Amino acid sequence: MNRLKYLATALLTASLIATGYGQNISYSELSPMPEPVTNNAVTGATVNGIPHVFSFAGIDSTKACGAAHLRSYKYNAATDEWTQIADLPDALGGVVAAGASTVNNEVYIIGGYHIRDDCSEVSSKAVHRYDPTTDSYEKLTNIPIAIDDHVQVPWRDSLIYVITGWSNSTNVTQVQIYNTTTDQWTMGTPVPNDPQWRVFGASGVMHAATNTIYYLGGASLICNSSSCFGPTNLLRKGVIDDDDPSIITWTSEESDAAIGYRMAATTVDDTPLWIGGSDLTYNFDGVDYNGSGGVDPNGRVTELFVNVVDELIPYEAAAPPVMDLRGIAAVGSRSLIVCGGMLPEQVVTNNTYLIHINTLTNVPKVGPQDVDVLVTPNPTADQLQVRVTSDDVVSATLVLRAVSGDHISTTELSAGESQVDLTGLCTGMYYYQLVAGGQLIKSGSVVKL
Repeated sequence: MNRLKYLATALLTASLIATGYGQNISYSELSPMPEPVTNNAVTGATVNGIPHVFSFAGIDSTKACGAAHLRSYKYNAATDEWTQIADLPDALGGVVAAGASTVNNEVYIIGGYHIRDDCSEVSSKAVHRYDPTTDSYEKLTNIPIAIDDHVQVPWRDSLIYVITGWSNSTNVTQVQIYNTTTDQWTMGTPVPNDPQWRVFGASGVMHAATNTIYYLGGASLICNSSSCFGPTNLLRKGVIDDDDPSIITWTSEESDAAIGYRMAATTVDDTPLWIGGSDLTYNFDGVDYNGSGGVDPNGRVTELFVNVVDELIPYEAAAPPVMDLRGIAAVGSRSLIVCGGMLPEQVVTNNTYLIHINTLTNVPKVGPQDVDVLVTPNPTADQLQVRVTSDDVVSATLVLRAVSGDHISTTELSAGESQVDLTGLCTGMYYYQLVAGGQLIKSGSVVKL
């Protein structure tokens, strides 16, 4: 059985602020991409310490069978300029619905599917590593099970989890784990063999503080009298075992706020966010699987308040109305970029949107003002000295992140002066948060020489 995904006005420059539950979000347009593209794999990395956004492959504005391509681009956040980079070197031709993850400032592009001229679809096993500094690719070990439209999240800058997705003829339960150091694949605890769990078009994040994968949205295999591949409403949660990261404890809960298809997912201050996408599921041409016509984007931001009982908080009309997203890039601690995708009426776009997250429900409350914190030297070549002086603080935790938002390290510190080792990190800017007693006492950036 094939998936049979049977079942074009530019948007004016927009700026919108939406407020609710302490959340404040704004967005605006930047320089457009060189061409309209959708279902492109997107991530962020730095080049010479400057944040960049990378877009790999996708399908052009015709949305026609055979219109998938391998053209790839990068955006310089300092100059607001797009340039073309080397094509993704997939021997089987154009690819859509791949995933891109940045680990140690190298980009890993995994899976996707090829759309033939006759509209048949073939899921991909291809894995490539892209070096942003040399604009070069390396072919890596194939993923064991061909996959597309999957959830893809990095863990502790060493592993990449590829969760569920579509494989040629069905949604799968497998969790495939790639080791970026050894170029080897292993299998993790699969998701439950339930159509609400095994989906394509879902998106997810890694919540570093709790060592947990969260993913939501996607299309299931549940069929009714008129169609299959309807939307799902589960928030799925997978806790990774510290001692054996292949062991994952999966749980879920139903929530209408979990409905969404091909949304961008990321974390800001370790708070999971889902941006854009659509409420309905659709083929690569933007037509609903139920045959009712074209699908439009929702323009929503959904925040996950991580607590004893996890709560999804949707903010309607808070994001640019764009769907068919396969990634997002951070160009600052709270500044995110999405590029390409489909606008209302299924128009493939070259728009580039800057989304700024001003406040978050889930950010630790600012701690006591009588805490004296000194973080030196900055810039530094190898060691960072952190001095915390307070009668109330006996220990603290320093969380270090790349400009992409990826978690780098978590270091437990004692009151007084402690040392954080930065040797081995690439040169460039990093962000840190210093937390004590569940409260944020200092945040900032540091430059590694």
